[in-house]
Amino acid sequence: MSIDHYENFPVASLLLPKRLREPVRALYAFARSADDIADEGALADAERLAGLDRYRVELDALESGRPPQTPLFARLQPVIARHGLPLQPFRDLLDAFSQDVVKKRYADFAELMDYCRRSADPVGRLLLRLFGADSPQNRQLSDRICSGLQLANHWQDIALDWGKGRVYLPQDELARFGIGEAQIAAGRWDAAWAALMDFQVERARGLLVAGRPLARALPGRIGLELRLIVAGGLRILDKLQRVRGDVFHRRPLIGKGDWPRILLGAARA
Repeated sequence: MSIDHYENFPVASLLLPKRLREPVRALYAFARSADDIADEGALADAERLAGLDRYRVELDALESGRPPQTPLFARLQPVIARHGLPLQPFRDLLDAFSQDVVKKRYADFAELMDYCRRSADPVGRLLLRLFGADSPQNRQLSDRICSGLQLANHWQDIALDWGKGRVYLPQDELARFGIGEAQIAAGRWDAAWAALMDFQVERARGLLVAGRPLARALPGRIGLELRLIVAGGLRILDKLQRVRGDVFHRRPLIGKGDWPRILLGAARA
């Protein structure tokens, strides 16, 4: 198991109240399928952007009261209506996925966090609305968790993203640690790379820990679900730190042996 942002949806989890399982599945289907348009297969960039634009047309139809034209949005329509979900988070996700098609580098951490604000944070905000727990304070905590998970996924997938032509590590921080992109291409680990990755791991960990109080604020099984998700993200970061960021040869994954630690971490959170 990896820590992929959309795999961290509590999809079909028995921990969720039954009434929320289908709404969460519908949101997941939107996010996963849109991300796949931007990221999977051998489509040309223009085709990827056109596919995401078709999602935007469907959102516009929902906003204006016109019937959806695809099964995905027919499934999503009653969820949005029943729970009063705002459409801006959906549009933010599409904007981030479109950005992935055309933007391959990030100048600094502020640029990367702006991407996380649109690629990750909307998921948590939509879930808060579903859970009836939307508030300014909860949104702030949720944003920290979602961005922290997104960063953990980026650092776990550095080598995979290089194969797609993407580098999420901020360019100014690569320069600060004396790392060139040729080193990523070669998959070369050294002390400078370890120092860079230690820095990135600790920053992602700080976000997850800062957002963790939300898991205690949410009631019952929903809170437990979130504690498990955060504990899983922290476990990935622990494994990244243990190999000093050598994702070229030892990309960290969660296996069966990690679950006792994840469960213990969730219980203590």
